[in-house]
Amino acid sequence: MNIIRNKRISRRTMLCGMGAALALPALDLMVPAKAAASGVKAPVRMACLYFPNGVWTKKWIPEETGMDYALSYALEPLSDFKKDFTVFSGLDKANSRRGDGHYAKTANFLTGEPVTKTTGKDISVGGISMDQLAAKQLGHLTPLPSLELGIDPVISGIDSNVGFTRLYGSYISWRSATQPVAREINPRYVYERLFGEKGATVNTQRNADFQSMLDLALEDAKRLRRQLGRDDQVKLDEYMESVRAVEERIDFAMKPDPREWKPAAINLPDGAGFEKPGSFEAQIRIMLDLMVLAFQTDSTRVLSFMFANDVSGRNFSFVPGVHDGHHQLSHHENKEEKIKQYTEINRWHAAQFAYLLGKLRAIPEGEGNLLDNSMILFGSSISDGNRHDPNNLPILVAGKAGGQLQTGQHIASAKNTPLCNLYQTMLGAMGVERESFGDSNGLLKDMLITSRYGDYNPVC
Repeated sequence: MNIIRNKRISRRTMLCGMGAALALPALDLMVPAKAAASGVKAPVRMACLYFPNGVWTKKWIPEETGMDYALSYALEPLSDFKKDFTVFSGLDKANSRRGDGHYAKTANFLTGEPVTKTTGKDISVGGISMDQLAAKQLGHLTPLPSLELGIDPVISGIDSNVGFTRLYGSYISWRSATQPVAREINPRYVYERLFGEKGATVNTQRNADFQSMLDLALEDAKRLRRQLGRDDQVKLDEYMESVRAVEERIDFAMKPDPREWKPAAINLPDGAGFEKPGSFEAQIRIMLDLMVLAFQTDSTRVLSFMFANDVSGRNFSFVPGVHDGHHQLSHHENKEEKIKQYTEINRWHAAQFAYLLGKLRAIPEGEGNLLDNSMILFGSSISDGNRHDPNNLPILVAGKAGGQLQTGQHIASAKNTPLCNLYQTMLGAMGVERESFGDSNGLLKDMLITSRYGDYNPVC
């Protein structure tokens, strides 16, 4: 059992196992943790969760707006968390209208910029993704600037139906317009990346030697990269991203901790419990558990997760009433039998989101809980999969961002309201102030608690 130690035992101490986190009862030996005693505010965390192939909007978007609305059929699994999230409708990604199929919608899910139509030689999503912009400004405060997770391996090659490289369907996080961020799809490797060295004594000479080896490896990789085709370059970049992640942890460990706020002590589950399972459902749950641990231990404050690659044809026969593949059902052709199965898959994804929210809400932190101090974006890059429509996107945001966001409502924005208005608002709640992001033209003020937003300062 790997233990993160503080000088005092916190009331927030958790007993964690794979798929479970139990809060200990209040004990006489427990005293307020250092962070709570000092009055330092817990930081805001942000996660961006993507699911492919859109939704059947008639069963997703609530009929009523405002606070007094009824959950739609697809969102009913979230009923216990209705006060903890906001449903958005009317948000638009105008720069996705110019591309056929899925790729021009998914690749820019978090950038909002135009996607270059290419077979792979000159990929571009227009700019940095909003999660990586936050990581760029805040990542120095945590061992990992950000963490990118997925389930499916990267797919390369060309989709001849639409003339786009399939690489676009494998990424939502972009360090720059032309550089996707590698995703980790093996839960065990995620655990080792988060906690493999946590609690170990820093050996300055050993780390300096390892840094020298990393420098040599990076130089060799640069020389090799010039000899490779575009698809192989991306694969090499993914590998080197994992190397750089080790480098970043070593660099963080060798410097004074910049944070005033410190996470509470927790007992980490044995890493052996995070071996990659054979079941898709089990792997999803383990990845969600790892997200919670990453936020709880303040290993990172920025996360992204892809439930599947774009154009995923995964068979969802494990869901009652479903017996076909996801992508096939999203092209429902207005046939009732396909729509019914498509909706059940939407409902299943909502249930996984509910699982994550339950885990976050169960962890006390400060005056509230870990969910209160987070912003969790959950959505898809198209609305109705049958039309590949990038308008009226299915988007939810859970958590109050440390008291800055008003939740428990359905916000129906005016037609053609940029999705990037939401992203600019979320970046502001992270303490990343910008005049604009992507094609944004303002903030979504209905989701803000104005007084809190105006007074907010990011916590280190």
